[in-house]
Amino acid sequence: MKKIIEKNERIFIAGSSGMVGSSIKRALLKNPFNKANKILNLLTPSRLELDLLDSVSVKNWFKKEKPNIVIIAAAKVGGIHVNSKYPTEFLLENIKIQSNIIEASLRIGVRRLLFLGSSCIYPKYSSQPIKEESLLTGSLESTNESYAIAKISGLKLCESLRSQYDFDAICLMPTNLYGPNDNYHPYDSHVMAALIRKFIIAKRDNLPSVTCWGRGTVSREFMHVDDLAEGIIFSLKNWFPAEKNAPKDDWGNPLYHLNIGTGIDISSKSLQISKVNGQKLRINNRLRLFKSNIDNFNTGKYDLIVSNPPYIKKSSLKCLEKDIGFEPKQALDGGLDGLSEIRKVVNKSSELIKRSGHFIIEIGFDQKNKVKKILRDKGFYIKKTVKDLSNHDRCIVSIKT
Repeated sequence: MKKIIEKNERIFIAGSSGMVGSSIKRALLKNPFNKANKILNLLTPSRLELDLLDSVSVKNWFKKEKPNIVIIAAAKVGGIHVNSKYPTEFLLENIKIQSNIIEASLRIGVRRLLFLGSSCIYPKYSSQPIKEESLLTGSLESTNESYAIAKISGLKLCESLRSQYDFDAICLMPTNLYGPNDNYHPYDSHVMAALIRKFIIAKRDNLPSVTCWGRGTVSREFMHVDDLAEGIIFSLKNWFPAEKNAPKDDWGNPLYHLNIGTGIDISSKSLQISKVNGQKLRINNRLRLFKSNIDNFNTGKYDLIVSNPPYIKKSSLKCLEKDIGFEPKQALDGGLDGLSEIRKVVNKSSELIKRSGHFIIEIGFDQKNKVKKILRDKGFYIKKTVKDLSNHDRCIVSIKT
């Protein structure tokens, strides 16, 4: 079995502009084996260049580009609110994206494929920490059920192709992620990005408190996206399920999906309070936040999204760490310290002031195209742009909800 990614590999990163995909791209470019072997054939088409929802376009692109290795980081993703509001889109679009890529990979003879799922594939009331064997042993969390079912279907498709066609597909199930290029949309973001955004805006607007969803008692696990990227590369190089010493389930059968995370959980309330450092509320030392009443939890908002008492959800990493040998490097505090650039996305490059159901954004004329692209990438829709007397562009922005 090959243990390295060889020179001149054509590596397709599906979803290369997203948080996970862009991190994988950075990791591949800086990895020592890349510098040694000069692996520069990274295939990272944009959405305009390749519509992953269009099966014909995907097949034609694969025939033309002929990737050797495929990493599926593309997906329709979002937080609790948007998952609950658009279950049809989350189920249908994710099934289309992953099925198109996996089938095209099979047809042209891709050598290795890595599919990224999510820890939400496991039952709501899984024993903790969650083992890979927990899959399909109980009902899913209802708020992201459609997304979870889509990811399970992708995982099972990879398993079926391996069994029927000996197609080399492996799957990693990441825990909650955070890091550079995250989505800080006011309604569509995940918990870490949502909290950071709330605090930055609260400091900017000098608000006395922040209201958070739920009771604050639910515990979740968080992993820096750069650790995930390193784990993906490590798995591509070192995890081959058919090998004798590869990870096995409790019955001695090869595992084709592995959890990846930190194995450390923290409550949503502690995520905020633990960064307070006494009197000052802050997410970390660089993003200095504000003095606040943080015992302000909206218990009517998604309050029942819990696991087994005491409401913990974290991954068992025995297989990945013990059998494969990968361990994440970044602790939560250190990982958050590296996110100082998000103020530019949330606050610095534009000023958001809610007026009459819209957000008024005032930006410098020379920043117009750059900022408008950032806004569109983060889920905003530019409704109108007018020039004011101060030589600034004023954009009236409607948020998609």
